[in-house]
Amino acid sequence: MKKLMIGNEAVARGLYEGGIGLVSSYPGTPSTEITEFLATYSDIHSEWAPNEKVAAEVAFGASLGGMRTACAMKHVGLNVAADPLFTLSYTGVTGGMVICVADDPAMHSSQNEQDSRHYAIAAKVPMLEPADSAEALAFSRDAFALSEQFDTPVLLRMCTRVAHSQSVVELGERVSVETKPYVKNGAKYIMMPGNAKKRHPVVEERTKALAAYAENCPYNRVEMGGTKIGIITSGTCYQYVKEVFGDSVSVLKIGMPYPLPEKLFRDFAAKVEKLYVIEELDGIIEAHCQSLGIDVVGKELFSPIGEYSQGSIRAAFGLEEPKSTALDEVLPMRPPMMCAGCPHRGIYYTLAKNKVTVIGDIGCYTLGAQPPLSAVDSTLCMGASVSGVHGFNLARGKDAEKKTVAVIGDSTFMHSGMTGLVNIAYNSSNSTVIILDNSITGMTGHQQNPTTGYNIKGDPAAKVDLEALCRALGIHRVRVVDPYDLAACDAAIKEELAAEEPSVIISRRPCVLLKSVKTAPALRVNEDKCKKCKRCATLGCPAISIKGGKASIDATLCVGCEVCVGLCKFDAIEKGGCAK
Repeated sequence: MKKLMIGNEAVARGLYEGGIGLVSSYPGTPSTEITEFLATYSDIHSEWAPNEKVAAEVAFGASLGGMRTACAMKHVGLNVAADPLFTLSYTGVTGGMVICVADDPAMHSSQNEQDSRHYAIAAKVPMLEPADSAEALAFSRDAFALSEQFDTPVLLRMCTRVAHSQSVVELGERVSVETKPYVKNGAKYIMMPGNAKKRHPVVEERTKALAAYAENCPYNRVEMGGTKIGIITSGTCYQYVKEVFGDSVSVLKIGMPYPLPEKLFRDFAAKVEKLYVIEELDGIIEAHCQSLGIDVVGKELFSPIGEYSQGSIRAAFGLEEPKSTALDEVLPMRPPMMCAGCPHRGIYYTLAKNKVTVIGDIGCYTLGAQPPLSAVDSTLCMGASVSGVHGFNLARGKDAEKKTVAVIGDSTFMHSGMTGLVNIAYNSSNSTVIILDNSITGMTGHQQNPTTGYNIKGDPAAKVDLEALCRALGIHRVRVVDPYDLAACDAAIKEELAAEEPSVIISRRPCVLLKSVKTAPALRVNEDKCKKCKRCATLGCPAISIKGGKASIDATLCVGCEVCVGLCKFDAIEKGGCAK
């Protein structure tokens, strides 16, 4: 049966057909849907882990137990999972293990655009890279056999365009794979120095064997066309090259970017007059060509920054753009912003009003950096806010302690914020941390986490008590506020910043987009009372706009949270709008 699938669904289907028994992941765009689609199959175990390191270690444990396993993460999540990854290369596997990583060129939803191929090279682990949904299914299905054949985890590299674009796949049957028996093997799996020294040569020999396999593997292929130009490419760039050139050029398509073959490259180069390498981000294939003494044109023509497109490739070769129809007018920019009724808005408004320095973190609350609130001073990586506020306060001294906080979401706190809080308590900096508990993992599309009380399938699960946890980590001052109550937020922030010991404020209200959240009727502006002060606009709520100098509330967006009501000194914002 044929079906139209996005790349991530195709990966999930391929892993399922390949006999996966367990998947453990942490959500991260553009990888999230892989695990969400796997969770729809009832005959495998699916779970959200607190972070990517845990997910990789769970997958390893299941592999050690003889099961075919996988974990999925975005490119920055692989940084978190790097610790087990590098040693997994030494131990190898029992059941096949696939690590799915989704890169994000152009940073559509990420804080950097690192190239995950470097991890394959550094860890000496094979990597596959599909160019469409059909290959995503085939490569992920085959990766288990490859993993077991060469006794190694296999990295499967996706990118945003392949992960979220659709193409036709042909569904197959799920293979029946028996869980392998567990046999204790300390020399292979106990990585203390004496054993690890003996495993390193095994890794080097395996890499040679994989490089030989890459010469004729089904993932790399030559498509001969015109011989004046030859192009070596991979992933989504292959699609752009074919759309621009068709069969007028010859193409070496790389589906296994590590390890790269030698003879295949030399033979292809000998068949064309001029050779180009087209690859997004870093020049890894180009560097391989240069190491072989092959003359290629690569990053001197193509940028190492951002995504490519059909247009950028045409421009690089001096080709004319095909005729197209443009819009009559330029559409206005629509920067991302917190939703109307977002529970984080009240906290950020209070922090901005009090001119507090905010060390931020990764999540939808990062949008507090946007005007008019402009309330965030830094964002680095998951959990860095808690560790960062400790360092900032140590550097800036007592005065900073009274005017600086960290903000972090509930899911991010579970991911990597807890250890930072332990550090604050243990090393005694007078730091205030605000946990923005919206009862869900918001930015990646409402996934459950250990604080919500539900698992990936929506079934009841153990629920972490954040207040008790923070106290157990050594914080004595822990309090909860409702972010819709601006007066309570103001009092809590002032009191905790004034305290002479570390403290945690938990700002607790569910995300307004959750299906379980019932919104109130929209508010309205009484134009007779509105004095054009525009104070309500300082909230940055998308439901509030200024028309003719006076405030106006869009009833289709307003959720009746009433945060704006307390800001209006003239009682111009009233109940009695439309019910949705």
